[in-house]
Amino acid sequence: MTESPSPSRPPTPPSQRNGCLQALAILVGIVLLLPGLCAIILAGLDPHEMMVDPGWLLGILGMLAIGAGGVALIWWALRRPRP
Repeated sequence: MTESPSPSRPPTPPSQRNGCLQALAILVGIVLLLPGLCAIILAGLDPHEMMVDPGWLLGILGMLAIGAGGVALIWWALRRPRP
């Protein structure tokens, strides 16, 4: 007996990544790194000032969190799984 070949569909091409979105995410991530850099500089200038004023410490921690968000955004843009 001969088997008839089953009709096969041509493979679908993989979807392309949006290069503009990736570049924009990296650019925004770099901009978000700037507050983190400023926080490191300000904390290094006078570390005793942070211990006296809790508002100063919260400001530094907030800027560091924004910088961490920039790192995460850059990491996401570069390490997204390719379809």
